[in-house]
Amino acid sequence: MASKEEFFEHIENGYATKGDYITMGAAMLNREAMTNALVKVPLKTLNRHGLIAGATGTGKTKTLQVLAENLSDKGIPVLLMDLKGDLSGLAQPSPGHPKIDERHAKIGIPFESKKFPVEILSLSEQDGVKLRATVSEFGPILLSRILDLSETQEGIVAVIFKYCDDNKLPLLDLKDFKKVLQYATGEGKSEFTEEYGRISTSSTGTILRKIIELEQQGADLFFGEKSFEVNDLTRIDENGRGYINIIRLTDIQDRPKLFSTFMLSLLAEIYDTFPELGDSEKPELILFIDEAHLIFNEASKALLDQIESIVKLIRSKGIGLYFVTQNPTDVPNEVLAQLGLKVQHALRAFTARDRKAIKLTAENYPISDYYDTKEVLTSLGIGEALISALDEKGRPTPLAATLLRAPMSRMDILSESELKELIDNSKLVKKYSEVIDRESAYEILNEKIEKAEELAQKEKEKAQTPRRSTPTRRSTRQNPVIKVLTSATFIRGVLGVLKKVMR
Repeated sequence: MASKEEFFEHIENGYATKGDYITMGAAMLNREAMTNALVKVPLKTLNRHGLIAGATGTGKTKTLQVLAENLSDKGIPVLLMDLKGDLSGLAQPSPGHPKIDERHAKIGIPFESKKFPVEILSLSEQDGVKLRATVSEFGPILLSRILDLSETQEGIVAVIFKYCDDNKLPLLDLKDFKKVLQYATGEGKSEFTEEYGRISTSSTGTILRKIIELEQQGADLFFGEKSFEVNDLTRIDENGRGYINIIRLTDIQDRPKLFSTFMLSLLAEIYDTFPELGDSEKPELILFIDEAHLIFNEASKALLDQIESIVKLIRSKGIGLYFVTQNPTDVPNEVLAQLGLKVQHALRAFTARDRKAIKLTAENYPISDYYDTKEVLTSLGIGEALISALDEKGRPTPLAATLLRAPMSRMDILSESELKELIDNSKLVKKYSEVIDRESAYEILNEKIEKAEELAQKEKEKAQTPRRSTPTRRSTRQNPVIKVLTSATFIRGVLGVLKKVMR
């Protein structure tokens, strides 16, 4: 059996760091916390992405809360997906508890109660900063992948975007896109055929049905203006702490299509907007994607490829992605291989399938001389986790069963009055509260169709109006007989004969 001194030195050397870091807790040996054997994650490696996994009720949400708080304290803004509605308490300080003090005494760090700068965002009709994006900002490739279209249908979507670009038709919301789609096989069929080739009615019908399916999940609230500017996620408050942006998703848990649509558009926008940073001392923004299986379960092969590409490339922009889910097997292997920090809470083995999943999970962690990983995975208590991170040189740190620190903020939701006060005082709520419905493809095409119909009606009326009968023109040419009888010579001759007879 390993000695405590030997284990302490193993952890201290393995988690030594020269730069700034976040303390997760203290390593445990034989289920006993080793005071001051601190498990630290360097800020420099936080853009290498991560995973928080574990069975329901093992403390994943509290771990997420701890990470968000410490990132904010280090001046790193955070974006959280709150599907269960239990993260708003970050805006209020923890009331404290003797058990929290006892936990921190075992870890070897003092407990401090504090609140954090929080912004509430919304994808639906719930109060908060409204998150919107235009169809044009999505672009034809991302929109096609979200709709899971065939190659032929993707080509039609590309043609629709090209037509709108050529004719200066803004594509803002889904009604704009649907209108152009209908116009392409209706009133504008000849125009499209001449310029871009024939477009199949059956293909446009399929695309239209998929758009309607997206609308039924609430996407009509998401597509439109005013578009959300991703730079607003990177705000720092007057005390130098990063804002914690919480997206309330409690009313769209059963609409994974909308959730995954938003996530991918956001990641694509961040990737296009943020500059290349290379190897910086700390990340620009950290995103936590709760219930990550909702994205991967609904994603097509093309969409999974898109996610994998973004995960690989976005870290060079200083962005870290952290997936929160029940089991690491919920995350595709291609994505899992890109995750530097792994925080694994307890797993439960109720079935043969569960035991198999535990075995696979254990194989994802470094081999340890101090733990039987499979055994530890099923024996961890609430607020305990196996942690493996990357050191400053990008090497895996020693596996550590860790007693995690407690959140500094409230481990509960805000009351209705507290939530209302937070939203009412938000500058971003005022910035994005106005819904803009300027003239776009829908209105422009409707006007074009109306003018064409009016012109056609006038032509029709003109064709149906009866022509007036033209009066017959009399010929100016005189009959030869009449011409002779009325001539002056003939008249004089007749008068001369009459005179002789009268004499």
